[in-house]
Amino acid sequence: MRPVAFAFAAALIATPALAEVKIAHDFPPNEEDSGGYVWAKAFEDHLNANGMEAVGYARNALGEEAERLDQVSQGLLEISMSDVKSAGQLDKLIYGVYLPFLFEDAAGFDRAIEENGLLDRINEGTTPEGVRVLGFQALGLPSGIFNTKQPVATLEDIGALRMRALDETQIALYESWGSTGTMVSWSEVPNALQTGVADGYLNPPIVPLLFGHTDFITHFTDARITPAMRIIIASEDWYQGLSDEERGTVDEGVRLATAANREWLAGRTTVLDDLKAAGIEVLELSDEARASFIEASESVYEDGVLTPDQVQLWLDAAGR
Repeated sequence: MRPVAFAFAAALIATPALAEVKIAHDFPPNEEDSGGYVWAKAFEDHLNANGMEAVGYARNALGEEAERLDQVSQGLLEISMSDVKSAGQLDKLIYGVYLPFLFEDAAGFDRAIEENGLLDRINEGTTPEGVRVLGFQALGLPSGIFNTKQPVATLEDIGALRMRALDETQIALYESWGSTGTMVSWSEVPNALQTGVADGYLNPPIVPLLFGHTDFITHFTDARITPAMRIIIASEDWYQGLSDEERGTVDEGVRLATAANREWLAGRTTVLDDLKAAGIEVLELSDEARASFIEASESVYEDGVLTPDQVQLWLDAAGR
């Protein structure tokens, strides 16, 4: 093909309006129990209603987390519902999502991200790598401690457990509590918990119900450690290649999808009862025990994976 013709063909293929917007889902299609699906469906519906063909793909149909990150950064995948670790590989500032006991609820987190400029600062680090963080989807109530062995009512109790870690930030958190962590991919978690490779994990209360872990998870401590959030990432090349009208549609879709997700979150009032009904013992930390966890977690702020300046950005945004 002649160079001019080739350039024209390449430009035609890359035109966003002429191609479907692929959206990689991260949770089962369950509008009642899956906040991620609520976000993705609201976003897809908005794009489709405004002339942009959006198509959702089932969890891991387009690859697991690392593969999807690569596809997004290369412009091969437009949107991915992803874990925080993905963008953290590009800029560790986003790991501030994991700072324990920093936010009381999702509303405080949202204020820090949107009103106090953290999303812009995060994107300063990720967009040069081809990845734009569009926003955050809430998975449910704040994360607590699940395990297969024993009740965790005090800091001393968790010291006897080896916990599944998503990344090095969780490893550091477990160590601050006197416990240990082992990195296990999500697809391997059921086997790890059933064979003793790991004794538990940190997650929002809905997770074992969504993924069928109630046969082997026996205890949950409602510690309210961090807001349960995942990220929505987009190809920066794709985003910048949109027309002004299309980009406006995407931005409005993000706003509407986030609002739908937070409305869903506000209705998650029975999930602890659902855990109990599934046979999982639910404990709430006493004020004294929670204070012990908070004090022990301070080392993560000082010696974790974030630099002191990055920690301060999160503290300032949270109004601390």
